[in-house]
Amino acid sequence: MQRILKERDRLLRRAVQAAGLTGSATTLACLFVPGGLAGDARIAAVALILLLAAAQYLLGSTGALRWAVLIVLCGEGTILVVGFASHPGVSPNPIEESVIGMVATAPMCAVAAVLITSARRLLMLGSFFVLTVATVAVVTVGAPNQVILLTLTVAMWFSFTLASWFIAQSVPRVMHRIAAIGRAYRAERHASELEAQRRQDARLLHDTVLATLTLLAHSGVGVSPAALQKQAGDDARLLRQLRLGGLPMPSRSGGYTLEPASLLTLGDTLDEVRQRFERVGLTVNWHGSGQVQLPSNVLDSFLLALSECLENVRRHSGVDHADVTITDDDATIRAMVTDTGVGFDLGQVGSERLGVAESVVARLRDAGGNARLFSSPGAGTTVVLEVPK
Repeated sequence: MQRILKERDRLLRRAVQAAGLTGSATTLACLFVPGGLAGDARIAAVALILLLAAAQYLLGSTGALRWAVLIVLCGEGTILVVGFASHPGVSPNPIEESVIGMVATAPMCAVAAVLITSARRLLMLGSFFVLTVATVAVVTVGAPNQVILLTLTVAMWFSFTLASWFIAQSVPRVMHRIAAIGRAYRAERHASELEAQRRQDARLLHDTVLATLTLLAHSGVGVSPAALQKQAGDDARLLRQLRLGGLPMPSRSGGYTLEPASLLTLGDTLDEVRQRFERVGLTVNWHGSGQVQLPSNVLDSFLLALSECLENVRRHSGVDHADVTITDDDATIRAMVTDTGVGFDLGQVGSERLGVAESVVARLRDAGGNARLFSSPGAGTTVVLEVPK
């Protein structure tokens, strides 16, 4: 709230400077119109207007009330000098009336911008207004345009006061609206991050714990007890790291890091994947590139997607072997996972199945890569995985 009030006061002070200095410059121009003011009166009026302009600048810069008082006093002095000193006992001429009207309006009423923010300042504003109108009425007695000058003075003071009040009321409303938009944005961002975290957690559980639980549900058919124990132990260590906060919070879905190194070698980690699936009865034949370095987050996504593809081969293809061909060029690493199993109809995969959609396609897309799937009943399955270097 304090910041909102500061912004409001700063804007009102700038309004004082703009309107006041413009009015002062116009008044100075009128003072030098030939045939208007006498010599001494003109010099005194010019000095007062210059002092008034300096006070307007300082009021706009600091907001101190003493400068508002000085502005009003200088304006009153100018009106009295122009009204009485030029031609004592004679009504002001048209040029003098113009100067009186200009001084009583823009240069003086600009102080309203900084006097509408509290009850005490409003009382001061009312006093300044009454004093200005009274002075104009006194110095224009007998002038043919007195009513016009008084009407112009009252209208300008009320107009500038209402405009200043509108600005003072609008700034807090705008700032509150901006704050509300900011809160809505932060809430939406938080919800998006929670959704990304939920999707990542679902992928991680699907790829590790759920795969192990599936083996247990089928009584570990085709898997040795030692291999099953080893896989369950790996899952338990991973879950313990997650529970203790050992892994960093991901910035996007699927972007978590399983290794602390910034760059990891693909050849070393592919051997770990091969050994894991050999323990559960799937023979993987590796072809192509060996030692390729990738950023850890990209390598994690690539290996986890590759592991999910091999897990699908083990569980659904009906064969006990698969081929993985690794190729690379200047910008991309590719892995082609092929099996000669039963295959399936891509159009028959339900939306509730997260294996390919989340753990393969979405994971690689989050890492800047892509995945393509080719399969048909009785013709096996081929999955092409691509990630940037």
